Amino acid sequence: MAHGEKGWSADAIKWIAIATMLIDHIAWGFVPTYSVLGQLMHLIGRITAPTMCFFLAEGYVHTHSFRKYAFRLGLFALISQVPFTLFEKGKLEFLAGPSLQTESFNVIYTLFLSLIAIRAWDKIENKKLRFLAVTGLCILSLPGDWMFFDILFTLAFWLNRGSFRRQARAFCIISFAMTFSDMMFCVLSGFSAWGQLFQIGVLLCLPILARYNGQRGGGRYSKWTFYIFYPAHLLVLGWLRLLI
Repeated sequence: MAHGEKGWSADAIKWIAIATMLIDHIAWGFVPTYSVLGQLMHLIGRITAPTMCFFLAEGYVHTHSFRKYAFRLGLFALISQVPFTLFEKGKLEFLAGPSLQTESFNVIYTLFLSLIAIRAWDKIENKKLRFLAVTGLCILSLPGDWMFFDILFTLAFWLNRGSFRRQARAFCIISFAMTFSDMMFCVLSGFSAWGQLFQIGVLLCLPILARYNGQRGGGRYSKWTFYIFYPAHLLVLGWLRLLI
C-alpha cells in the first residue's frame, strides 16, 4: 500500500465512493436493471460498499474511541432508516416487510455490525466463542443492505492489514463467492442470472484502494460527510420516486 504524499487520501477516495453510490441509487430508482445503462451504473455502484468496509477497518485501527465510533454508526443507522425505507419501499414508515427485491435495513446498520465483528475478533480470545459471535452478527445482518458480505469484506481488510496484496486476495475470493451466490439465487427464483453479473463490479474498488496513501485528508468535519450525505440523498431520491 502506498504511503506519503503520493496517491489519494481517505477523504478523496470516500468522495469517489459517495459519487458511485449516487450513481447506483439513481439507477435503482429510475433505470431498468436489465438495461445496458442500468447494468453499467450498477457495475460502477459496486465500488461504494467495499470501499466503506475498507475504511471501516482503517477507522477501527486509528479511532481514539471505539465507543464513540460505534455510537456514531448506530445513531446514523437509525437516522437513515426512514429515508432508506422511503427509497426502497416507497412508503413513509420506519420499517417495511422484507421482500426478494429489497432489504429492510440500511447499509449503515450492516456497517455497524461489521464494526462489532472486528471488535469481537479482536477482543475474544476463545476461537469458538469468536466464531459464534461473528456468525451471530452475520445472521443479524441478513435483513440488511449487503448482508453478511459487508462483514466478510471488513474482516478480510482488517485481518490482512499491512499487506494490500493479501487484502486484495481475500477480498477477491469473497467477491467471486458473492457474485456466484447471487446468480444462483436468481436462477432458483426464476430470474435471469446474467442480470447479476454487475456484482463483480466490486473488484473495481481495488485499483482505487491501491492508490490510498495512508493519509486521512480532508478537514476537521470530513468524517461526517458520508453519514450526512447517505440519508440526505436517499430522502431526496425517495421523494422524487413518489412524485414521478
